[in-house]
Amino acid sequence: MPAASDASLTPNEWKIMRIVWELGSGAARDIYELAGERHGMAPTTVKTYLSLLVEKGRLSTKRVGNSFLYKPRSGMLQTLRSAADSLLEKMLGDQYGPLLAHMIRQSKFSAEDIAELRRVLAEAEKNLPKDGKETGKS
Repeated sequence: MPAASDASLTPNEWKIMRIVWELGSGAARDIYELAGERHGMAPTTVKTYLSLLVEKGRLSTKRVGNSFLYKPRSGMLQTLRSAADSLLEKMLGDQYGPLLAHMIRQSKFSAEDIAELRRVLAEAEKNLPKDGKETGKS
């Protein structure tokens, strides 16, 4: 079984994971119902995704009576960071700045988020070499 950080998620697996993160842990039936309401997924489809997510190491499962209880093996932020790291590893050339700028434009931020972004950018600026030409990730 691959480690969770090595197993990328499909768009539908992200949808199922979002539901499980929201629930904290959930009975299979609760997950089927929410996935059906939100995404039009049939219970059999959701069962397949739940099985795949267990195989990928993203969910743990425990049998409770006639049902299964699913729980995420890592938090949403940790999983998103892993996906972002994977994306950055796939980058060709020095396109990190334009990619991050695009992501920022597509995002909605709180005042705290903006303050944290400013802090991170100021720290990155301090670490630039004197000629200011360093590119790529650190």
